Amino acid sequence: QVQLVESGGGSVQAGGSLRLSCAVFGYTYLPYCMGWFRQAPGKEREGVAIISTSASSTYYESSVKGRFTISLDNAKNTLYLQMNSLKPEDTAMYYCAADYRTCRVDGNSINYWGQGTQVTVSS
Repeated sequence: QVQLVESGGGSVQAGGSLRLSCAVFGYTYLPYCMGWFRQAPGKEREGVAIISTSASSTYYESSVKGRFTISLDNAKNTLYLQMNSLKPEDTAMYYCAADYRTCRVDGNSINYWGQGTQVTVSS
């Protein structure tokens, strides 16, 4: 059973930075894609950043392009999301996810989710 354990969330002022980490346990082979999704109160879940584990190609939601960077350290079995120039609208619960079939940005084919880590950005 694959387990995803996130860490690194917290509270920061606008303009600040945070790095989220997602440790992957219990897998036999890497997922096809891994990514970070977020959901703010009253809003739908959205894909923030996704990475193909084989090709290392990436997708970023338009509002985070140039500010967030997704990366995968295969040696440490850990997925990262470096978030710079944070804005209050980035406030949400962030979830790590693993997809063994596709790289869909809507998250509807995700096989495994982490428990989530809260990111709060104050103005």
